[in-house]
Amino acid sequence: MMRLLAVRHGQASAGTDDYDRLSPLGAEQSRRLGQWLAHAGIRPRRILLGAMRRHQQTLDALLEGYDSPLPGAEYLDELNEFDHDAVLAAFCRRHADHPAASIAAAPWQAQPREVGRLVSAALGAWSSGSLDDEHAVEPWPQFRQRVGRAIDVLHADPDNGAVLMVSSGGVLTQLLMAALDAPDSRAAELNLGIRNSAVCEFVRNDGRLRLLSWNGLPHLADAPELWTHY
Repeated sequence: MMRLLAVRHGQASAGTDDYDRLSPLGAEQSRRLGQWLAHAGIRPRRILLGAMRRHQQTLDALLEGYDSPLPGAEYLDELNEFDHDAVLAAFCRRHADHPAASIAAAPWQAQPREVGRLVSAALGAWSSGSLDDEHAVEPWPQFRQRVGRAIDVLHADPDNGAVLMVSSGGVLTQLLMAALDAPDSRAAELNLGIRNSAVCEFVRNDGRLRLLSWNGLPHLADAPELWTHY
């Protein structure tokens, strides 16, 4: 059966003018993941990659750690993350009086707990459909359908063996929700828990994805100082 190793990108550059690039810590997380994959004898026969820079940089560092040739990556726009900034901005416009919106001017400079409250509230509003008429925001049903097309790519693959996917937390959450038939109301909760460079493992069985493990950091088991959420 197909084994899918879906990986969230390494830590990006939150709080800077260019989030879409790995931090030095994110590159180290990704290198260690590559080393772990090689040590575990896991050789992906196929690599699927979102088209964002942090996805590519995660794969580059992973390959450096793997230190052995792997198949070339296939780029899927369907694996790109939703626009966090657009969702947060739309939520704060609509709900300026919400307590979580008080950090809207510089959210990534706030305390982690405050950031978590804002992101949770904004994702909850988005997944409920209340931001769908905001012109800058990808509607929630459209996002779900987009990730669904990436899942269709997996189902159309007739071969077994390991497939490596590098994407982002929102996309990985959709994979989990599809595997568990989870309702939209769980999306924010599930998304917020995913750690940088985490491995989420699925198998394809009986025409659907089934969850084996979620949010694992086997490559950082002895380095908790490298565990991050953003």
